Amino acid sequence: MASLLRILRGTAAFRSARKTTRVLFSKYLLVTNVGISMTLSAAGDVLQQHYQMSQGRHVAWDRRRTRHLATSGMTVGFGCHWWYLFLDRKLPGRALPIVLKKMVADQVIFSPVMWSVFFVTLGLLEGTGARHMVNETIFKGQKLWTAELLVWPPAQMVNFMLLPTHYRVLYDNVISLGFDYYASYVKHTPMDT
Repeated sequence: MASLLRILRGTAAFRSARKTTRVLFSKYLLVTNVGISMTLSAAGDVLQQHYQMSQGRHVAWDRRRTRHLATSGMTVGFGCHWWYLFLDRKLPGRALPIVLKKMVADQVIFSPVMWSVFFVTLGLLEGTGARHMVNETIFKGQKLWTAELLVWPPAQMVNFMLLPTHYRVLYDNVISLGFDYYASYVKHTPMDT
Protein backbone atom coordinates (compact mmCIF):
# COMPACT_ATOMS: atom_id res chain seq x y z
CA MET A 1 0.00 0.00 0.00
CA ALA A 2 2.82 2.40 0.89
CA SER A 3 4.50 1.79 -2.46
CA LEU A 4 1.23 2.45 -4.29
CA LEU A 5 0.93 5.79 -2.48
CA ARG A 6 4.51 6.66 -3.46
CA ILE A 7 3.71 5.88 -7.09
CA LEU A 8 0.49 7.93 -7.00
CA ARG A 9 2.24 10.90 -5.41
CA GLY A 10 4.71 10.92 -8.26
CA THR A 11 2.04 11.23 -10.96
CA ALA A 12 1.22 14.49 -12.68
CA ALA A 13 -2.49 14.01 -11.88
CA PHE A 14 -1.76 13.74 -8.16
CA ARG A 15 0.47 16.83 -8.19
CA SER A 16 -2.16 18.75 -10.15
CA ALA A 17 -4.94 17.70 -7.74
CA ARG A 18 -2.81 18.68 -4.77
CA LYS A 19 -2.03 22.10 -6.28
CA THR A 20 -5.71 22.68 -7.08
CA THR A 21 -6.70 21.73 -3.54
CA ARG A 22 -4.13 24.12 -2.09
CA VAL A 23 -5.43 26.97 -4.26
CA LEU A 24 -9.10 26.21 -3.51
CA PHE A 25 -8.51 26.04 0.25
CA SER A 26 -6.31 29.13 0.45
CA LYS A 27 -6.68 31.76 -2.28
CA TYR A 28 -10.33 30.94 -3.05
CA LEU A 29 -11.43 29.69 0.37
CA LEU A 30 -14.64 31.76 0.58
CA VAL A 31 -15.79 30.67 -2.89
CA THR A 32 -14.85 27.06 -2.10
CA ASN A 33 -16.74 27.09 1.21
CA VAL A 34 -19.85 28.66 -0.31
CA GLY A 35 -19.76 26.27 -3.28
CA ILE A 36 -19.43 23.23 -1.01
CA SER A 37 -22.31 24.45 1.17
CA MET A 38 -24.57 25.09 -1.83
CA THR A 39 -23.77 21.74 -3.43
CA LEU A 40 -24.30 19.65 -0.31
CA SER A 41 -27.49 21.50 0.69
CA ALA A 42 -28.88 20.76 -2.78
CA ALA A 43 -27.70 17.14 -2.54
CA GLY A 44 -29.43 16.69 0.82
CA ASP A 45 -32.69 17.95 -0.68
CA VAL A 46 -32.37 15.76 -3.78
CA LEU A 47 -31.83 12.72 -1.57
CA GLN A 48 -34.82 13.67 0.60
CA GLN A 49 -37.06 14.19 -2.41
CA HIS A 50 -36.02 10.88 -3.96
CA TYR A 51 -36.79 9.15 -0.68
CA GLN A 52 -40.21 10.84 -0.61
CA MET A 53 -40.82 9.73 -4.22
CA SER A 54 -39.91 6.14 -3.33
CA GLN A 55 -42.47 6.31 -0.51
CA GLY A 56 -45.15 7.66 -2.86
CA ARG A 57 -45.32 11.02 -1.06
CA HIS A 58 -43.80 12.95 -3.94
CA VAL A 59 -44.62 12.61 -7.64
CA ALA A 60 -41.62 14.28 -9.25
CA TRP A 61 -38.43 16.07 -8.35
CA ASP A 62 -39.12 19.71 -7.47
CA ARG A 63 -36.14 21.53 -8.97
CA ARG A 64 -37.29 24.87 -7.59
CA ARG A 65 -37.23 23.48 -4.05
CA THR A 66 -33.68 22.19 -4.61
CA ARG A 67 -32.57 25.58 -5.99
CA HIS A 68 -34.04 27.27 -2.92
CA LEU A 69 -32.20 24.91 -0.57
CA ALA A 70 -28.98 25.43 -2.54
CA THR A 71 -29.45 29.19 -2.10
CA SER A 72 -29.98 28.76 1.63
CA GLY A 73 -26.79 26.66 1.60
CA MET A 74 -25.04 29.65 0.05
CA THR A 75 -26.12 31.95 2.89
CA VAL A 76 -25.16 29.38 5.49
CA GLY A 77 -21.83 28.80 3.70
CA PHE A 78 -20.99 32.51 3.96
CA GLY A 79 -21.92 32.45 7.63
CA CYS A 80 -19.87 29.34 8.42
CA HIS A 81 -16.84 30.71 6.58
CA TRP A 82 -16.74 33.93 8.58
CA TRP A 83 -17.79 32.28 11.86
CA TYR A 84 -14.88 29.83 11.87
CA LEU A 85 -12.41 32.61 11.07
CA PHE A 86 -13.91 34.73 13.86
CA LEU A 87 -13.79 31.86 16.39
CA ASP A 88 -10.17 31.10 15.64
CA ARG A 89 -9.24 34.77 15.97
CA LYS A 90 -11.08 35.20 19.29
CA LEU A 91 -10.28 31.76 20.71
CA PRO A 92 -6.96 30.65 19.21
CA GLY A 93 -5.62 27.19 19.93
CA ARG A 94 -6.68 23.58 20.18
CA ALA A 95 -6.41 22.91 23.90
CA LEU A 96 -9.48 21.21 25.37
CA PRO A 97 -10.75 24.29 27.31
CA ILE A 98 -10.54 26.41 24.13
CA VAL A 99 -12.23 23.71 22.03
CA LEU A 100 -15.04 23.42 24.59
CA LYS A 101 -15.58 27.21 24.50
CA LYS A 102 -15.73 27.12 20.69
CA MET A 103 -18.19 24.23 20.76
CA VAL A 104 -20.48 25.96 23.27
CA ALA A 105 -20.33 29.25 21.32
CA ASP A 106 -21.10 27.35 18.13
CA GLN A 107 -24.18 25.67 19.64
CA VAL A 108 -25.52 28.55 21.70
CA ILE A 109 -24.77 31.55 19.46
CA PHE A 110 -24.10 30.48 15.90
CA SER A 111 -26.50 27.57 15.45
CA PRO A 112 -29.70 29.50 16.29
CA VAL A 113 -28.55 32.36 14.06
CA MET A 114 -27.89 30.00 11.15
CA TRP A 115 -31.24 28.24 11.51
CA SER A 116 -32.90 31.66 11.46
CA VAL A 117 -30.94 32.57 8.31
CA PHE A 118 -31.95 29.23 6.78
CA PHE A 119 -35.68 29.78 7.36
CA VAL A 120 -35.67 33.48 6.47
CA THR A 121 -33.77 32.81 3.22
CA LEU A 122 -36.24 30.09 2.24
CA GLY A 123 -39.20 32.22 3.32
CA LEU A 124 -38.03 35.10 1.13
CA LEU A 125 -37.47 32.77 -1.84
CA GLU A 126 -40.89 31.17 -1.35
CA GLY A 127 -42.62 34.51 -0.87
CA THR A 128 -44.08 33.66 2.54
CA GLY A 129 -45.02 36.42 4.93
CA ALA A 130 -43.03 37.60 7.91
CA ARG A 131 -45.38 35.98 10.43
CA HIS A 132 -45.03 32.60 8.73
CA MET A 133 -41.22 32.95 8.64
CA VAL A 134 -41.12 33.76 12.36
CA ASN A 135 -43.45 30.89 13.27
CA GLU A 136 -41.55 28.44 11.08
CA THR A 137 -38.20 29.58 12.47
CA ILE A 138 -39.41 29.10 16.03
CA PHE A 139 -41.29 25.81 15.53
CA LYS A 140 -39.09 24.04 12.99
CA GLY A 141 -35.86 25.72 14.06
CA GLN A 142 -36.37 24.37 17.56
CA LYS A 143 -36.79 20.84 16.14
CA LEU A 144 -33.62 21.15 14.09
CA TRP A 145 -31.60 22.71 16.88
CA THR A 146 -32.67 19.95 19.30
CA ALA A 147 -31.66 17.25 16.82
CA GLU A 148 -28.44 19.14 16.16
CA LEU A 149 -27.47 18.85 19.82
CA LEU A 150 -27.04 15.10 19.31
CA VAL A 151 -24.79 15.40 16.26
CA TRP A 152 -22.80 18.60 16.36
CA PRO A 153 -21.09 18.79 19.77
CA PRO A 154 -18.97 15.67 19.15
CA ALA A 155 -18.49 16.58 15.48
CA GLN A 156 -17.35 20.08 16.40
CA MET A 157 -14.95 18.72 19.01
CA VAL A 158 -13.18 16.88 16.18
CA ASN A 159 -13.47 19.93 13.92
CA PHE A 160 -12.02 22.42 16.41
CA MET A 161 -9.42 20.09 17.88
CA LEU A 162 -7.99 18.43 14.78
CA LEU A 163 -8.68 20.44 11.63
CA PRO A 164 -7.07 23.61 10.34
CA THR A 165 -9.50 26.50 9.86
CA HIS A 166 -9.48 26.29 6.07
CA TYR A 167 -10.93 22.73 6.11
CA ARG A 168 -13.62 23.35 8.72
CA VAL A 169 -16.47 24.26 6.37
CA LEU A 170 -15.69 21.24 4.17
CA TYR A 171 -15.75 18.93 7.21
CA ASP A 172 -18.86 20.65 8.52
CA ASN A 173 -20.65 20.13 5.20
CA VAL A 174 -19.66 16.49 4.84
CA ILE A 175 -21.12 15.82 8.29
CA SER A 176 -24.03 18.09 7.42
CA LEU A 177 -25.10 16.14 4.32
CA GLY A 178 -27.17 13.85 6.53
CA PHE A 179 -28.39 16.84 8.45
CA ASP A 180 -29.30 18.66 5.21
CA TYR A 181 -31.40 15.62 4.32
CA TYR A 182 -33.20 15.95 7.66
CA ALA A 183 -33.49 19.76 7.39
CA SER A 184 -35.17 19.37 4.00
CA TYR A 185 -37.66 16.96 5.55
CA VAL A 186 -38.40 19.26 8.51
CA LYS A 187 -38.68 22.35 6.30
CA HIS A 188 -41.21 20.68 4.00
CA THR A 189 -43.32 19.01 6.69
CA PRO A 190 -46.44 20.91 7.83
CA MET A 191 -46.00 22.63 11.21
CA ASP A 192 -48.94 20.85 12.79
CA THR A 193 -47.26 17.39 12.61
